[in-house]
Amino acid sequence: MEEIRRTKSHGDKSRTRRVRISDLAQALGLTKSTVSRALNGYSDIAPTTRARVAKMAAQMGYAPMPYAQAVRTGRVRALGLVLELDAPDRYGPFLADFLGGITQEASLEGWTLTVSSSSSRSEMEATVTRLLQEHKVDGFILPRTQVDDPRAAFLSAKHVPFVMFGRTDHGRPDAGHSWYDIDNAGAMRAAITRLAAMGHRRIAFVGPPASFNFALLRRDGYREGLAQAGLAHDPVLEIMEVAEREEGAEAARRLLDLPDPPSAILYATDATALGAYDVARERGLEIGRDLSLIGYDGIPEARLVTPPLTTFAVDSHHAGARLAALLIAQLRGTDPAELTELVEAPLRAGGSDGPPRTRE
Repeated sequence: MEEIRRTKSHGDKSRTRRVRISDLAQALGLTKSTVSRALNGYSDIAPTTRARVAKMAAQMGYAPMPYAQAVRTGRVRALGLVLELDAPDRYGPFLADFLGGITQEASLEGWTLTVSSSSSRSEMEATVTRLLQEHKVDGFILPRTQVDDPRAAFLSAKHVPFVMFGRTDHGRPDAGHSWYDIDNAGAMRAAITRLAAMGHRRIAFVGPPASFNFALLRRDGYREGLAQAGLAHDPVLEIMEVAEREEGAEAARRLLDLPDPPSAILYATDATALGAYDVARERGLEIGRDLSLIGYDGIPEARLVTPPLTTFAVDSHHAGARLAALLIAQLRGTDPAELTELVEAPLRAGGSDGPPRTRE
């Protein structure tokens, strides 16, 4: 727990020695234990004291030696992320911003991020076990939770700290788990309210694979929105298991070929909604008039199409940062059950939705 600093030697020649916690403690008039706990962000040390210690550490050129710190605390100050390569869209366009948010927040707190990948459940478990045995991570961030998530079950059984991007068990309380989530259902209800106010009466829904928890939450929000708007739920207007742009296009073709087609389609992801633009071009339809579209995610490509896609924008960078902060807080001793956050995705209006050309 030392760092190099310059000192005087005989003959006024300089030599180097490490700044120690005892040096900080002496300069601050605090105990070594207090200084150590302050540097490691323990919640039992007052924020003002932590800030005072951090300022003095910077002034004196102190920084911890990672290996010594790991031996003393049992922590390597590293967050883990295992990406599943068999995900339907391999995390789509959000991954770069998501990783940027995690690494930025981790760096601010003096932590690092270790990223690995797996292509099956057994490989995931082997990767997690190896990272733990090799002392390369302290806890894990789990993106894109499933209704029955094997990662959460595996880590819980091993008593390994983790935080989830999303929830499990179809939105019911995750007892004792830490999570950060977007109000998926709320966004879909708002979308239906918006479309119904424009005069749409037949509104379709295209959703992702139902194994993902967010897919069911968005589907439920669609159904709830219909009920609130006084619109009947027609099962033929609901298509699930759609993950790619071409699949989104095929869903649009199926819906538009119905005897009584929808005048609007609510897509659970922007990437699949872009497929409807392809179909509109094929059929000479004007998006926003002949067919209204609303998506979800706020990916950059959704702003580049004509007209821009109306969507609920998710700040993936902020989500990554908050997940890192929640996991670090958990690793510092906060009860995981107290570390949950649910936020809204703001609507970003484009030109892809409007009143139907002929009211139903």
